[in-house]
Amino acid sequence: MRISPTRQTSLDAAPASLAEGARRIVGTADLDEKVRLSHATARSWFARALSLRERTGGQPMPAQPGRPDTPVLLPPRDMPKRAVGGQAGRIALLHSLAHIELNAVDLTWDLVGRFAGHRVPRSFFDDWVRVGLEEAKHFSLLRKRLADVGSAYGALPAHHGLWEAAESTGNDLTARLAVIPLVLEARGLDISPNMIAKARKTGDGETADILEIIYRDEKRHVAFGAKWFRFLCDRERTDPEARFQDLVRRHFKGGLKPPFNDRARAEAGLTPGFYRPLVRLTG
Repeated sequence: MRISPTRQTSLDAAPASLAEGARRIVGTADLDEKVRLSHATARSWFARALSLRERTGGQPMPAQPGRPDTPVLLPPRDMPKRAVGGQAGRIALLHSLAHIELNAVDLTWDLVGRFAGHRVPRSFFDDWVRVGLEEAKHFSLLRKRLADVGSAYGALPAHHGLWEAAESTGNDLTARLAVIPLVLEARGLDISPNMIAKARKTGDGETADILEIIYRDEKRHVAFGAKWFRFLCDRERTDPEARFQDLVRRHFKGGLKPPFNDRARAEAGLTPGFYRPLVRLTG
């Protein structure tokens, strides 16, 4: 599946609002520009040089993120089996992680831009702009590491399934927080320690160091998700655990798979009462 980039105008001009900056980031197919705009928009936001949203309407967020011609994007069911072990396995893992982090860039900035008109404190956007900046950092680190080992992002096929979460939760901020940070990012807390240990065992300290950075940042991202999910539930006077389970059942395909890193999840504010009832039973 090929996604056409959203047409951009005056990319060199500073955005007038955070919402406009987020729209540019998601829409551009130029990956260097996507990273550059993430840094520039975050810098302007924290310097308080941007309004939150356009004062006279504004354009909607792109329906799909801008993407370059490569990698070839396939439905998850059509993805070839990933290589395991050796140099090919290392490249395949790095490529898969880079693709996840690129999607995380777009998912986070889509949240910022799409919900810029939502009634939440300004500190909500401070948190998610920081997340968007860190996701861009993760993608850049993995992309550079791919180059270091003789490959590049785009050299292998990748799947387009991650954007389905954005499409399913495009009109519901509470659902977006449930699915993106509290399901998808929380899964990173489960699998990262093992990936880090394996990288160090095989002597790939450079990759392990990058994964350590991502793991540390992901814990904070899950914590932001838990904080703001609870905030919205408190405002709606709904039980956070029951609300989370209902939203995940409606917006996330399948149940959640153990094993879970219960300690890291709890440190981020995501206690077992949220996710344990959603475990997919296997016979």
